[in-house]
Amino acid sequence: METNFDLIVIGAGSGGLAVAEKAAQFGHKVVVIDPGPLGGTCVNAGCVPKKLMWYAAALTHAVQDAPHYGVQLASQGINWSALVQRRNSYVADLNAYWSGHLESRAITLLQGSAHFIGPKTVQVNNTRFSADHVVVAVGGQPSIPDLPGAELGITSDGFFQLQEQPRRVAVIGGGYIGAELSGVLRALGSEVTLIAREQSLLHRFDPIISETLAEEMQQQGITLHRATRVIGLLKTSHGIAVDTDTSGQLDGFDTVIWAVGRTANTANLDLAATGLHCEAGGVIGVDDYQNTAVPGIYAVGDVTGRHALTPVAVAAGRALAERLFAKRPERKIDYDNIPSVVFTHPPIGTVGLTEPQAYASYGDSVMVYETQFTPMRYALAAHGPRTAMKLVCAGAEQRVVGIHLIGDGVDEMLQGFAVAMKMGATKADFDNTIAIHPSSAEELVTLKVGRRACVEAADMQAA
Repeated sequence: METNFDLIVIGAGSGGLAVAEKAAQFGHKVVVIDPGPLGGTCVNAGCVPKKLMWYAAALTHAVQDAPHYGVQLASQGINWSALVQRRNSYVADLNAYWSGHLESRAITLLQGSAHFIGPKTVQVNNTRFSADHVVVAVGGQPSIPDLPGAELGITSDGFFQLQEQPRRVAVIGGGYIGAELSGVLRALGSEVTLIAREQSLLHRFDPIISETLAEEMQQQGITLHRATRVIGLLKTSHGIAVDTDTSGQLDGFDTVIWAVGRTANTANLDLAATGLHCEAGGVIGVDDYQNTAVPGIYAVGDVTGRHALTPVAVAAGRALAERLFAKRPERKIDYDNIPSVVFTHPPIGTVGLTEPQAYASYGDSVMVYETQFTPMRYALAAHGPRTAMKLVCAGAEQRVVGIHLIGDGVDEMLQGFAVAMKMGATKADFDNTIAIHPSSAEELVTLKVGRRACVEAADMQAA
């Protein structure tokens, strides 16, 4: 077997595959090393299977609303096993696609765990491989806190391994994973309790997102315990109990899901053999060009601790390959104004600065435009989730520096508005755009009444 390559990529997730594919396109010998299925977290236990579950949940909402439009449908519940089987089949097809794609690009694939024995040498299955360039793209894994009884809970990985629908679930964590899983499970018929350490759900997001989401989740029947710290889990005659510091003991759950963050998968890489040391959480620090502190070793994706999003990992991987192998020494990605979506119910879309962040940066020049309404989709229904939108503008030209949306369809509408913001669009540019009617998106180009940013915003951001 060939043991000398131009590029070694450790990790077959989105970022690793992107840099490998691009390097091979430029005619270089590449090996990709990973012990698991191709595609990493996104394909196997993240974006892809999550979105399929989200679609199933959204369809249950549609069935519930159908009679209000004269469509005679009645939900008979969810066939969990059929959903899981079809979801897993789709994921397996993606694994097979990537296997064939690597082969067609003459990229060597090694199934196994790699560890460093020097700056430019790794060992896999007792064989050593060397290259002038090594990319670490091993991603992360869900964290489980060091608490009594923590092993009674599962993580998001465990959620995708469930063969039966849980009936009474506690989700611990108010971040995007906890919020997404709570919404899916509730829509599919589970009783859900969400326990969050912070007072605000998605506390790093704009307040309009956090507040609206909490209201909508409660409207859907999700029980919220906020500003609550979990002390431990224990087995009782009623199931699994969650001990908390403020809400006492919450008992009777058949499933508890930890959604309290992720840790980089660097523990078994023997990075010390290269002279490289990890930061908190196992993260590998990089500069704007994906360089680590050791020449010839680079890192992309979640392992860097910067914007844990699949498109970011892909873009960083491609840019790195172009810099290393296409004589583009200044090639890098722009980490500012990266749009992101959270697949809650309703979904969330956000890009740019929150109101608190904008106020901290621009002070009294910040103007905020916002609206809340019930989309026309629910005009004939008994109820429906509200949509909330906020534009954050700053400076004399009132440049749009933040867009924050929650509501039906915002996951799709944000992409175009993110392009406009990246190009430096102002509030006047939005106002001069003809609206598409009737649509929810038109509200973003018809907002009229603004207000100064909250004076307390800087303190809110610090908190």
